Amino acid sequence: MNKHHDPASEFDAATGQSTTGHEWDGIRELNTPLPRWWLGIFYATIIWSVGYWVIYPAWPLLTDATRGVIGYASRQEIEDDLVVMRKDRAALASGLAEASLEQIKADPALFRIATAQGKAAFGDNCAACHGVGGSGAKGYPNLNDDEWLWGGSLAAIQTTLQHGIRVAGNNDTRVSQMPAFGRDGMLKRDEISAVANHVRELAGLSTAPKADLALGRKLFADNCAACHGPAGKGNQELGAPNLTDAISLYGMDLASLTETITNSRNGVMPAWGQRLDPTTIKALTVYVHSLGGGQ
Repeated sequence: MNKHHDPASEFDAATGQSTTGHEWDGIRELNTPLPRWWLGIFYATIIWSVGYWVIYPAWPLLTDATRGVIGYASRQEIEDDLVVMRKDRAALASGLAEASLEQIKADPALFRIATAQGKAAFGDNCAACHGVGGSGAKGYPNLNDDEWLWGGSLAAIQTTLQHGIRVAGNNDTRVSQMPAFGRDGMLKRDEISAVANHVRELAGLSTAPKADLALGRKLFADNCAACHGPAGKGNQELGAPNLTDAISLYGMDLASLTETITNSRNGVMPAWGQRLDPTTIKALTVYVHSLGGGQ
Protein backbone atom coordinates (compact mmCIF):
# COMPACT_ATOMS: atom_id res chain seq x y z
CA MET A 1 0.00 0.00 0.00
CA ASN A 2 1.36 3.41 -1.01
CA LYS A 3 1.66 6.03 1.71
CA HIS A 4 3.10 9.55 1.61
CA HIS A 5 5.01 11.08 4.50
CA ASP A 6 6.75 14.41 4.92
CA PRO A 7 10.32 13.84 3.55
CA ALA A 8 11.72 16.29 6.04
CA SER A 9 10.53 14.11 8.87
CA GLU A 10 11.83 10.82 7.36
CA PHE A 11 15.38 9.66 7.90
CA ASP A 12 16.87 6.24 7.16
CA ALA A 13 19.13 5.29 10.01
CA ALA A 14 20.87 2.46 8.08
CA THR A 15 22.18 4.65 5.22
CA GLY A 16 22.14 8.05 6.85
CA GLN A 17 19.98 9.50 4.03
CA SER A 18 16.61 11.11 4.03
CA THR A 19 13.76 9.47 2.11
CA THR A 20 11.42 10.82 -0.54
CA GLY A 21 8.51 10.31 1.80
CA HIS A 22 7.02 7.52 -0.35
CA GLU A 23 6.33 4.15 1.16
CA TRP A 24 5.11 0.89 -0.47
CA ASP A 25 4.11 -1.87 1.92
CA GLY A 26 6.66 -0.73 4.45
CA ILE A 27 9.43 -0.16 1.92
CA ARG A 28 10.63 3.45 1.79
CA GLU A 29 12.43 5.13 -1.13
CA LEU A 30 15.75 6.79 -0.38
CA ASN A 31 16.20 10.32 -1.68
CA THR A 32 19.59 9.44 -3.25
CA PRO A 33 21.06 12.31 -5.30
CA LEU A 34 22.05 11.68 -8.95
CA PRO A 35 25.79 11.02 -9.52
CA ARG A 36 27.75 14.13 -10.49
CA TRP A 37 29.26 12.41 -13.57
CA TRP A 38 25.75 11.58 -14.82
CA LEU A 39 24.55 15.14 -14.30
CA GLY A 40 27.66 16.46 -16.08
CA ILE A 41 26.96 14.33 -19.19
CA PHE A 42 23.30 15.28 -19.11
CA TYR A 43 24.02 19.03 -19.08
CA ALA A 44 26.71 18.57 -21.77
CA THR A 45 24.21 16.91 -24.12
CA ILE A 46 21.80 19.81 -23.62
CA ILE A 47 24.50 22.30 -24.52
CA TRP A 48 25.57 20.19 -27.53
CA SER A 49 22.00 19.92 -28.81
CA VAL A 50 21.53 23.70 -28.66
CA GLY A 51 24.70 24.13 -30.70
CA TYR A 52 23.47 21.52 -33.19
CA TRP A 53 20.15 23.37 -33.60
CA VAL A 54 22.04 26.55 -34.46
CA ILE A 55 24.60 25.03 -36.85
CA TYR A 56 22.75 22.20 -38.65
CA PRO A 57 19.23 21.69 -40.03
CA ALA A 58 17.16 20.61 -37.07
CA TRP A 59 13.57 21.81 -36.79
CA PRO A 60 10.93 20.71 -39.30
CA LEU A 61 8.75 23.38 -40.88
CA LEU A 62 5.57 22.98 -42.92
CA THR A 63 7.36 22.40 -46.27
CA ASP A 64 11.05 22.45 -45.33
CA ALA A 65 13.29 22.59 -42.27
CA THR A 66 15.56 25.10 -40.59
CA ARG A 67 18.85 25.30 -42.51
CA GLY A 68 21.35 26.11 -39.76
CA VAL A 69 24.04 28.77 -39.99
CA ILE A 70 26.27 26.68 -42.30
CA GLY A 71 23.43 25.84 -44.71
CA TYR A 72 24.25 22.12 -44.80
CA ALA A 73 21.67 19.68 -46.27
CA SER A 74 22.26 15.93 -46.54
CA ARG A 75 19.78 15.76 -49.43
CA GLN A 76 21.84 18.27 -51.41
CA GLU A 77 24.98 16.29 -50.64
CA ILE A 78 23.34 13.14 -52.07
CA GLU A 79 22.19 15.02 -55.17
CA ASP A 80 25.73 16.32 -55.73
CA ASP A 81 27.10 12.79 -55.38
CA LEU A 82 24.52 11.50 -57.88
CA VAL A 83 25.56 14.14 -60.42
CA VAL A 84 29.19 13.08 -60.10
CA MET A 85 28.24 9.40 -60.35
CA ARG A 86 26.15 9.99 -63.50
CA LYS A 87 29.04 11.83 -65.14
CA ASP A 88 31.41 8.99 -64.28
CA ARG A 89 28.97 6.37 -65.58
CA ALA A 90 28.34 8.33 -68.77
CA ALA A 91 32.07 8.43 -69.45
CA LEU A 92 32.37 4.69 -68.83
CA ALA A 93 29.19 3.84 -70.73
CA SER A 94 30.32 5.70 -73.84
CA GLY A 95 32.73 2.85 -74.52
CA LEU A 96 29.95 0.29 -74.12
CA ALA A 97 27.60 2.15 -76.42
CA GLU A 98 30.09 2.14 -79.27
CA ALA A 99 31.39 -1.42 -78.86
CA SER A 100 29.73 -4.62 -80.07
CA LEU A 101 28.89 -7.38 -77.63
CA GLU A 102 31.81 -9.43 -78.92
CA GLN A 103 34.20 -6.48 -78.50
CA ILE A 104 33.01 -5.95 -74.93
CA LYS A 105 33.49 -9.63 -74.20
CA ALA A 106 37.04 -9.52 -75.58
CA ASP A 107 38.13 -6.28 -73.87
CA PRO A 108 38.89 -6.83 -70.14
CA ALA A 109 38.27 -3.16 -69.24
CA LEU A 110 34.94 -2.95 -71.10
CA PHE A 111 33.93 -6.37 -69.82
CA ARG A 112 34.55 -5.28 -66.24
CA ILE A 113 32.46 -2.13 -66.70
CA ALA A 114 29.66 -4.02 -68.46
CA THR A 115 29.39 -6.75 -65.83
CA ALA A 116 29.38 -4.15 -63.04
CA GLN A 117 26.59 -2.15 -64.68
CA GLY A 118 24.79 -5.31 -65.74
CA LYS A 119 24.87 -6.70 -62.22
CA ALA A 120 23.31 -3.50 -60.88
CA ALA A 121 20.62 -3.57 -63.57
CA PHE A 122 19.99 -7.27 -62.90
CA GLY A 123 19.51 -6.60 -59.20
CA ASP A 124 17.04 -3.80 -59.92
CA ASN A 125 15.01 -5.53 -62.64
CA CYS A 126 15.59 -9.29 -62.82
CA ALA A 127 16.49 -10.59 -59.36
CA ALA A 128 12.88 -10.53 -58.16
CA CYS A 129 12.12 -13.48 -60.49
CA HIS A 130 15.49 -15.07 -61.27
CA GLY A 131 17.04 -14.59 -57.82
CA VAL A 132 19.99 -12.39 -56.85
CA GLY A 133 22.51 -14.86 -58.29
CA GLY A 134 20.35 -15.86 -61.26
CA SER A 135 19.70 -19.33 -59.83
CA GLY A 136 16.02 -19.10 -60.80
CA ALA A 137 12.94 -20.59 -59.16
CA LYS A 138 9.93 -22.64 -60.23
CA GLY A 139 8.71 -21.01 -63.44
CA TYR A 140 11.80 -18.78 -63.73
CA PRO A 141 14.89 -20.16 -65.52
CA ASN A 142 18.18 -20.79 -63.80
CA LEU A 143 20.67 -18.58 -65.67
CA ASN A 144 23.70 -20.38 -64.28
CA ASP A 145 23.29 -23.67 -66.11
CA ASP A 146 23.68 -24.61 -69.77
CA GLU A 147 19.97 -25.02 -70.49
CA TRP A 148 18.54 -22.18 -72.60
CA LEU A 149 15.01 -22.08 -73.94
CA TRP A 150 15.71 -19.37 -76.51
CA GLY A 151 19.48 -19.65 -76.89
CA GLY A 152 22.41 -18.66 -74.71
CA SER A 153 24.60 -16.80 -77.19
CA LEU A 154 25.21 -13.07 -76.70
CA ALA A 155 22.91 -12.22 -79.61
CA ALA A 156 20.17 -14.57 -78.44
CA ILE A 157 20.25 -13.24 -74.88
CA GLN A 158 20.16 -9.64 -76.12
CA THR A 159 17.12 -10.39 -78.29
CA THR A 160 15.30 -12.06 -75.39
CA LEU A 161 16.07 -9.12 -73.10
CA GLN A 162 15.18 -6.53 -75.72
CA HIS A 163 11.85 -7.98 -76.81
CA GLY A 164 10.84 -10.28 -73.97
CA ILE A 165 8.83 -13.46 -74.18
CA ARG A 166 5.20 -13.52 -75.30
CA VAL A 167 4.85 -9.75 -74.91
CA ALA A 168 1.63 -8.48 -76.41
CA GLY A 169 2.15 -5.73 -78.98
CA ASN A 170 5.86 -6.45 -79.50
CA ASN A 171 6.33 -7.81 -83.02
CA ASP A 172 9.80 -9.19 -82.29
CA THR A 173 9.04 -10.85 -78.99
CA ARG A 174 9.78 -14.54 -78.46
CA VAL A 175 6.62 -16.47 -79.28
CA SER A 176 5.54 -20.06 -78.87
CA GLN A 177 2.33 -21.59 -77.62
CA MET A 178 2.23 -25.06 -76.12
CA PRO A 179 -1.29 -26.47 -76.37
CA ALA A 180 -3.28 -27.25 -73.24
CA PHE A 181 -3.77 -30.88 -74.25
CA GLY A 182 -6.06 -31.77 -71.38
CA ARG A 183 -8.01 -28.55 -70.93
CA ASP A 184 -8.74 -28.31 -74.65
CA GLY A 185 -9.78 -31.95 -74.92
CA MET A 186 -6.93 -33.02 -77.18
CA LEU A 187 -5.82 -35.86 -74.89
CA LYS A 188 -7.66 -37.92 -72.29
CA ARG A 189 -6.47 -38.35 -68.73
CA ASP A 190 -4.87 -41.77 -69.33
CA GLU A 191 -3.20 -40.47 -72.47
CA ILE A 192 -1.73 -37.51 -70.57
CA SER A 193 -0.43 -39.92 -67.94
CA ALA A 194 1.21 -42.00 -70.67
CA VAL A 195 2.89 -38.93 -72.20
CA ALA A 196 4.08 -37.70 -68.78
CA ASN A 197 5.67 -41.07 -68.11
CA HIS A 198 7.32 -41.07 -71.52
CA VAL A 199 8.79 -37.62 -70.82
CA ARG A 200 10.32 -39.03 -67.64
CA GLU A 201 11.57 -41.97 -69.69
CA LEU A 202 13.27 -39.51 -72.09
CA ALA A 203 15.04 -37.88 -69.15
CA GLY A 204 16.21 -41.22 -67.77
CA LEU A 205 13.90 -40.99 -64.76
CA SER A 206 11.78 -43.75 -63.27
CA THR A 207 8.23 -44.23 -64.54
CA ALA A 208 5.04 -45.43 -62.89
CA PRO A 209 4.91 -49.26 -62.55
CA LYS A 210 1.89 -49.68 -64.83
CA ALA A 211 2.66 -46.80 -67.21
CA ASP A 212 1.75 -47.44 -70.84
CA LEU A 213 5.06 -46.30 -72.31
CA ALA A 214 4.26 -47.57 -75.79
CA LEU A 215 1.17 -45.34 -75.88
CA GLY A 216 3.21 -42.46 -74.47
CA ARG A 217 5.83 -42.77 -77.18
CA LYS A 218 3.18 -42.81 -79.92
CA LEU A 219 1.29 -39.83 -78.51
CA PHE A 220 4.55 -37.91 -78.06
CA ALA A 221 5.50 -38.58 -81.69
CA ASP A 222 2.04 -37.48 -82.85
CA ASN A 223 1.64 -34.37 -80.68
CA CYS A 224 4.95 -33.20 -79.20
CA ALA A 225 7.78 -34.14 -81.56
CA ALA A 226 7.04 -31.28 -83.95
CA CYS A 227 8.38 -28.79 -81.36
CA HIS A 228 10.48 -30.89 -78.96
CA GLY A 229 11.98 -33.10 -81.68
CA PRO A 230 11.54 -36.89 -82.15
CA ALA A 231 14.09 -37.59 -79.41
CA GLY A 232 12.84 -34.76 -77.14
CA LYS A 233 16.04 -32.73 -77.55
CA GLY A 234 14.11 -29.45 -77.82
CA ASN A 235 14.24 -26.56 -80.27
CA GLN A 236 15.53 -23.12 -79.22
CA GLU A 237 13.94 -21.50 -82.27
CA LEU A 238 10.56 -22.37 -80.76
CA GLY A 239 11.50 -22.08 -77.10
CA ALA A 240 10.76 -25.81 -76.76
CA PRO A 241 12.81 -27.22 -73.86
CA ASN A 242 15.12 -30.19 -74.07
CA LEU A 243 13.26 -32.97 -72.25
CA THR A 244 16.22 -35.33 -71.99
CA ASP A 245 18.29 -33.44 -69.40
CA ALA A 246 15.82 -33.65 -66.48
CA ILE A 247 15.89 -29.84 -66.17
CA SER A 248 12.44 -28.32 -66.13
CA LEU A 249 11.02 -24.93 -65.20
CA TYR A 250 8.03 -26.49 -63.53
CA GLY A 251 9.33 -29.84 -62.26
CA MET A 252 9.85 -33.32 -63.66
CA ASP A 253 7.70 -35.19 -61.15
CA LEU A 254 4.59 -36.83 -62.58
CA ALA A 255 2.19 -34.36 -60.96
CA SER A 256 4.03 -31.33 -62.40
CA LEU A 257 4.34 -32.91 -65.85
CA THR A 258 0.65 -33.84 -65.83
CA GLU A 259 -0.25 -30.24 -64.95
CA THR A 260 2.00 -28.88 -67.70
CA ILE A 261 0.57 -31.22 -70.36
CA THR A 262 -3.01 -30.65 -69.20
CA ASN A 263 -3.06 -26.86 -68.90
CA SER A 264 0.21 -25.74 -70.52
CA ARG A 265 2.37 -22.98 -68.94
CA ASN A 266 3.53 -20.34 -71.47
CA GLY A 267 5.34 -17.97 -69.09
CA VAL A 268 5.88 -14.30 -69.91
CA MET A 269 8.94 -12.06 -69.55
CA PRO A 270 8.85 -8.24 -70.03
CA ALA A 271 10.42 -6.59 -73.06
CA TRP A 272 13.16 -4.69 -71.26
CA GLY A 273 13.97 -2.70 -74.39
CA GLN A 274 10.83 -0.72 -73.62
CA ARG A 275 12.10 0.19 -70.15
CA LEU A 276 15.92 0.25 -70.28
CA ASP A 277 18.27 2.17 -72.59
CA PRO A 278 20.32 0.25 -75.20
CA THR A 279 23.58 0.53 -73.26
CA THR A 280 22.00 -0.95 -70.15
CA ILE A 281 20.52 -3.78 -72.24
CA LYS A 282 24.00 -4.42 -73.63
CA ALA A 283 25.56 -4.47 -70.14
CA LEU A 284 22.78 -6.74 -68.90
CA THR A 285 23.36 -9.10 -71.83
CA VAL A 286 27.05 -9.42 -71.05
CA TYR A 287 26.34 -9.94 -67.36
CA VAL A 288 23.73 -12.67 -67.92
CA HIS A 289 26.02 -14.35 -70.45
CA SER A 290 28.81 -14.34 -67.85
CA LEU A 291 26.74 -16.01 -65.12
CA GLY A 292 27.94 -19.42 -66.20
CA GLY A 293 25.47 -20.68 -68.76
CA GLY A 294 26.31 -18.43 -71.71
CA GLN A 295 27.02 -20.22 -74.97
